[in-house]
Amino acid sequence: MKYVLMFVDTEEYTKEVEAMTPAELEQVYDRVNQWFIDHAAKIRSTTGKLKGAATATTVRLDGAEPVTTDGPFMEGKEVISGFTEIEVADLDEALRMVKTWPACPIVEIRPVES
Repeated sequence: MKYVLMFVDTEEYTKEVEAMTPAELEQVYDRVNQWFIDHAAKIRSTTGKLKGAATATTVRLDGAEPVTTDGPFMEGKEVISGFTEIEVADLDEALRMVKTWPACPIVEIRPVES
């Protein structure tokens, strides 16, 4: 079953990363790269690191007219910073995989419709 893992940064985590030394930041990237290596057989699509939320544009289609705003949300305290698609047997396997994620504190798992 295919799932998309959406990696969510929080304001607190972003501040922690910004306060890291270059050596500490390199250790984080090394752990993330190792996680992708460890799970490479289950990753089905190119992964992506998104640019910051300030670069996002959101179009709301729930009113009488489309409304375009900067950023993902009006009061975004948690933003999706990256994603990847995986193929695993079931949600339990996806959960086991995600519980070892070494970076941002929230990962949303969403099944892909077939």
